[in-house]
Amino acid sequence: MNNVKNVFSIKDLENLSGIKAHTIRIWEKRYNVLEPMRSETNIRYYDIKSLQKLLSIVLLHNYGYKISKISTLNSIEFNQLANDIISEKSAKNHAISTFKIAMMNFDQTLFFNTYNKLLSEKTFKEVFYSVFIPLMQELGYLWQTDTISPAHEHFITYLIKQKLLINTEKVQTLTPTKDDRVFVLFLPSNEIHELGIMYLNYEILLNGYQTIYLGESIPIESLLDLKSAFEKITFVSYFTVEPNQEIIVDYIDELYNKLLKNTDNEMLILGRMASHISEKNKYQNIHIYNSIEELTSTYL
Repeated sequence: MNNVKNVFSIKDLENLSGIKAHTIRIWEKRYNVLEPMRSETNIRYYDIKSLQKLLSIVLLHNYGYKISKISTLNSIEFNQLANDIISEKSAKNHAISTFKIAMMNFDQTLFFNTYNKLLSEKTFKEVFYSVFIPLMQELGYLWQTDTISPAHEHFITYLIKQKLLINTEKVQTLTPTKDDRVFVLFLPSNEIHELGIMYLNYEILLNGYQTIYLGESIPIESLLDLKSAFEKITFVSYFTVEPNQEIIVDYIDELYNKLLKNTDNEMLILGRMASHISEKNKYQNIHIYNSIEELTSTYL
């Protein structure tokens, strides 16, 4: 069972806040803004309240408040000022920090309020590119370094998925305006990181194409029926952790032979693992992209 992480090292605080551990120590010593606990071997560690306070301090600091001023605020003044910035000013400039605070507190209301304020200033597409993509990149690093627990990651990911599904449903009601191909979106077997491919589904629909969204962990054999049902297919997939480096070239060969060979079909691939095939790609109808933005700007 995955337990919610509630004890943090100073390195965890650095990873989450973006403030160097050395600076955090100076703030502690000079301004007494945090009170770390100590292990039996005198190593600093922090509880969830300390982390939440540091994230709020960083929010204030990024908005122009000096640490010397922040340190003089009592708890009521501090919380009120942080809440004012979150509720009134942070949507444009500090949304990622605010979403991280919402994640650490499991605060759905803060997530929704921040998202709604962003949406009052930006399109959903702009919100996804400028806020959600950088946020998820940060969360991937935080998860890999064991700074956050799976519970935190799943909480925030589910809320982002909700917004993706709502916006996707809006464009799904529109009649496709382009019929030269159909897009089939899927993740390979054992791949479950779905946000990127979900957003691509939204973008492709927005551009007037028909899509068939299959989701996570789809074996190649399950795609064969689609090959016989449509004349021209563009398959789209996102390789975050699977197929792994040892099998990825063999996987591409199998995919080509079963889905693309002697057809007009194409394959578009993104994701961290795709870098392991970009230099070894020998197929003209398999295209590797470094980012969602690169794919949408050059292919759609």
